[in-house]
Amino acid sequence: MALAPFLAHSFRIPNERFLQLLPVPSGQEPQPALYDPVLNITYPLNLTNPDTLPDSDPDPIYLPAPIANLTTAGQQALIASILAEVSEIINGTYIQGNCTKCLAALSVAKTAAQLAPALVPAAMVQLCASSGLHSPATCAEDFAATTFGAIWTQVLAFADVSGRDGQYICNSLSSTFCPYPTVAPLNMTGLFPKPKPINATKPAPSGKRVKVAHLSDFHLDPRYKVGSEGNCTSGLCCRSNVANSALPIGQLSYPAPLYGAYECDTPYSLGLAALQAVGPLTGTSKDHPLAWTVYTGDLVSHDPASELSKLYAEYAEDSVYGMFKQYLTGPVFPVLGNHDTNPEAIDAPHSLPGNLSMQMSWNYDHVAGLWQHEGWLNSTAAEQARLHYGAYSVKNHYGLRMISINTDFWYRSNFLNFINTTNPDVSGSFAFLIQELQAAEDAGERVWLLGHVLSGWDGSNPLNNPSDLFYSIIDRYSPHVIANTFWGHTHEDEVMIYYAHNGTNQSLSTALNTGWVGPSVTPLTNLNSGFRMYEVDTGNFEIYDAYTFYADVSSFPALANSTHGPEFQFEYSTRATYGPAAHWPEDAPLNATFWHAVTEAMERDHTLVSTFNTLEGKSSIRSPNCTNTACALAKICYIRSGSVALGKACPQGYGSVQSAFTG
Repeated sequence: MALAPFLAHSFRIPNERFLQLLPVPSGQEPQPALYDPVLNITYPLNLTNPDTLPDSDPDPIYLPAPIANLTTAGQQALIASILAEVSEIINGTYIQGNCTKCLAALSVAKTAAQLAPALVPAAMVQLCASSGLHSPATCAEDFAATTFGAIWTQVLAFADVSGRDGQYICNSLSSTFCPYPTVAPLNMTGLFPKPKPINATKPAPSGKRVKVAHLSDFHLDPRYKVGSEGNCTSGLCCRSNVANSALPIGQLSYPAPLYGAYECDTPYSLGLAALQAVGPLTGTSKDHPLAWTVYTGDLVSHDPASELSKLYAEYAEDSVYGMFKQYLTGPVFPVLGNHDTNPEAIDAPHSLPGNLSMQMSWNYDHVAGLWQHEGWLNSTAAEQARLHYGAYSVKNHYGLRMISINTDFWYRSNFLNFINTTNPDVSGSFAFLIQELQAAEDAGERVWLLGHVLSGWDGSNPLNNPSDLFYSIIDRYSPHVIANTFWGHTHEDEVMIYYAHNGTNQSLSTALNTGWVGPSVTPLTNLNSGFRMYEVDTGNFEIYDAYTFYADVSSFPALANSTHGPEFQFEYSTRATYGPAAHWPEDAPLNATFWHAVTEAMERDHTLVSTFNTLEGKSSIRSPNCTNTACALAKICYIRSGSVALGKACPQGYGSVQSAFTG
């Protein structure tokens, strides 16, 4: 039986979440005096004051220990020698080919990282600028010790820079240096504790439906400056330190509205409006709560690395989770996104030596403490999250097991993943996942699997070997154990299908599982703000409908003198939009077979792809149209691609609606 229909609403913005507000000018964003119950601190105003943005990261710098004790003069001489040798490799002719040159330069640079690590970041900045790889400012942002330079020094010290690791590093620095390495064969010997049961079956539906929310990519910007440049030409817009270079100094092309803009992250006013809209639009309340909410990561704004800090990440975690607790009824099951750390996207495996293995533990301790404080995780699951990089496995009050993973361990921007790339599970995250899935299978439990960086789509986000391993895990434990998977990261409304045998045969009979990619709360970039609600059966924990809601960001300037805030409204029902064309039975769940049937309908009628493309950007007026055959075929291919290898085999250039297509 379907749940009640939804109506559009408008919502005012209150401040009751914040028990104490610091003074701010009229018309500006609130500055809460935010207390952190885990750290036992009240965050200082200058951390988020839009007029006092930092220009350096004050956090500790972690460098590998040198393998020999050189004098300061000896280290300086070594760096000068290595810089000269690397410059000769780059500019000389005795080594031919960009990839060969890059690998040779890395081999020389490795010696510096091992013998004089403290001097390597500055040397990288110097080499980056002198070689013309980037502008001097970008070189500093990429390689200074306080941004990513210390991380790159660790990579140089421990990676096999002349082999596969080096190829990944060079490709990451520039796709013109080395081609992206192909996926390596996966060793399946002993991977799974038990073979897949021959007659494994899913549980029957109970007929009882509950409401489950899916939010993603909040990207709170407490430094949002109302009236600043909302259409800047570099950096994160709606900030006091950005401009549009096409205009004279002091002139604005688009003053940032109170409630947000297409080139900006989420101001408090928009975030509060979205959270306040969840209850009325989903028909839930404290008396009739959501069954639960999944939050698929990214709390922190897209600041330059020099403006980020550990404290700023902790602030966003405390603030957003606190708002979730107030406005979302029922428990929330969050995952860490690539922005939910500092430096951004960096998470260190425990296999690194010495204190490097624990350099990010401050974050796991903090979020685990907050999740337990809010009552979402018990003490056992919170301790698990501290140990497993923020990941946990816990059975919810309906009997569904929620398992999360930290997807930074396959994300291409976590440069520490370039160490030992022949091992697809350096962090042990997938070993933990297999252990928990096997326990769930043995206990007859169903699982929802939560992550942030999606495993496939166009193949542009994860590394291919971990993605291949993950696909094999999905194959092994689907569909009888894993009911659904949930992702974020792209900011777009997307879906992926996983098939048996790693997708080598894509058909109705081989479709195993679905990856639901949640729409973002942040409008960045060129998107509307949105969230989703699922109708879920409590017997099989399948999804029977999905309802998506959005706010039209282009309407925000007109709200300047309005008595209400942004209007979040019903956008579409997944079943109503795609079910008739797929000839899908009314009583069947929206599972992987449904989605494959939808792609077959898309092959017959490309206007269905155009509809999908519009909804991908949450009906943004800035989304490019997908009306030609090339775009349609690419989108269908992405939907069927749950791994990097499959995604990279698709036509490229149509993966995102945040800018014009390039295919």
